Amino acid sequence: MSVPPLTAPELHALNAALGWLGLGLFVDAQQELNSLSLPAQTHPRVLDVQFAIYGETGAWEAAFAVAETEVKLQPGRSGGWVHRAFAARRRPQGSLEEAFRLLRPAFDQFPNQVVIPYNLACYRAQQAQMEEAWQWFAAALERGQLAPLKEMALQDNDLKALWPRIAALK
Repeated sequence: MSVPPLTAPELHALNAALGWLGLGLFVDAQQELNSLSLPAQTHPRVLDVQFAIYGETGAWEAAFAVAETEVKLQPGRSGGWVHRAFAARRRPQGSLEEAFRLLRPAFDQFPNQVVIPYNLACYRAQQAQMEEAWQWFAAALERGQLAPLKEMALQDNDLKALWPRIAALK
């Protein structure tokens, strides 16, 4: 689906929201987004910032709702799928299994995205399903470059149980 561009005033409000977000002033960032027209509030860039505000403030149920909107309005953008799984893991009634279940279809839909199998590996590792976690990490390696993935993974506590195997990669 084609997304109309934001107007100059809408871009100004979005950039202001990003500035407030960067300063940790989440109420101010939210006020900027609230000033946007309703159609502008569903623009993918605006939804990304809205998700970030909710995530930074721990409002995971609201973040999940935003991500659901992202997937519904722009199913061809991988970010909404990743956001939805991320929020599903953290929301009060969510779980690692729900996060995995919601993200798994995106693996096939976005064959060039590294973050999707990487996150699937994290979810499985956190569920102590190590062989499947390793398979998902290997899938991420097939899509990405070894050095940056290895460096990131060796700092990611979600993958701590796999660190010896990851450290041995050459």
